[in-house]
Amino acid sequence: MSRLQAEHLYKVFGRRPDDAVRRLEGGASREELRADGTTAAVVDASFTVEAGQIFVVMGLSGSGKSTLLRMLNGLLEPTAGRVLFDDQDLTALSPKDLRSVRAQKISMVFQHFALFPHRSVLENAAYGLEVQGIPREERMKRATEALELAGLKGWEKSWPDELSGGMQQRVGLARALATDADLLLMDESFSALDPLIRRDMQDQLLELQKRLKKTIVFITHDLNEAMRLGDNIAVMRDGEIVQIGTAEDILVTPANDYVASFTQDVDRSRVLTAGAIMADVETALGAKTGLSKVLRTDQDVFDAAPATVSADTPIIELFTPCSTSDQPVAVIGEDGALIGVVPRARLLAVLGEPMLENEASHAPGDAPRDEAESDEGKVTAGA
Repeated sequence: MSRLQAEHLYKVFGRRPDDAVRRLEGGASREELRADGTTAAVVDASFTVEAGQIFVVMGLSGSGKSTLLRMLNGLLEPTAGRVLFDDQDLTALSPKDLRSVRAQKISMVFQHFALFPHRSVLENAAYGLEVQGIPREERMKRATEALELAGLKGWEKSWPDELSGGMQQRVGLARALATDADLLLMDESFSALDPLIRRDMQDQLLELQKRLKKTIVFITHDLNEAMRLGDNIAVMRDGEIVQIGTAEDILVTPANDYVASFTQDVDRSRVLTAGAIMADVETALGAKTGLSKVLRTDQDVFDAAPATVSADTPIIELFTPCSTSDQPVAVIGEDGALIGVVPRARLLAVLGEPMLENEASHAPGDAPRDEAESDEGKVTAGA
């Protein structure tokens, strides 16, 4: 299982890029550099993608997300900073060694399908293995298995122009899977697809991830897609990462007004979970609610609760029980023990406007939460 780390990555285009990095580190703005004919595409980007995670980088066009992705596999050399994969510093490798790592350990799925029109679906899926020098019989076997994983069994002998856009993207995904690379980099891979096909591809990716547990970095400008796919999400603006957190972190405690503006059109009821909004039992059943008079023990809560749900239950499923009872919904952990409750007032509150981080930290009745780490339009809300 392979871990990816980006450490203080900068990418500057133009004259004297090293000097530009020093100026940025000293507090200079991108606008000041631009006046000198220099563009800072990525500024001091740091993050860690744990093995088996889907890490989504989200931002508007020009925010630096695709440039960041290309530094992760060495297609672009960072002006400053390091990329480590499996504890190996990719930025210190020779061109030959870097090509070897890319061929063996890293696969990329592009927005445009990049299929060879003169090769069959099977031959396209096997192309990465051909580059690796794998014998024909083995690469065809592995490519066939990858196409089946991607839902294209029976289409091996077809030509790319005989496939729909969604099916062509599945071939691109199969080509990445066939190499059995540990790291998948996906650059706006579904954005050229129609909405229904796009959702099917998201479902396919999530299903594959359950089975294969790859380490994935996924680039998108679509917030709903980011929240549906990402174990963690990095929001970029003007080359900088302005917040890293789960979908719930970003919805409930956006780092600033810029992040909050992205979340206003998101269906919070389908993204947030009971575990994200629950209050601890003592707080929720405090004297002010009057509930402590009748609910003194965990068993009392279980007996009175209109429903018992797990922490990962979407809050849309809490509407009915909360509307039919004054008692809070009980939230249980994997061992069946009570870990929190969702009072009706709390459910209604979180469906309102998102709170900035400093406001959320003082909200009454909230369970303690880890702090979230830390333009010209709005990210699209439809996936």
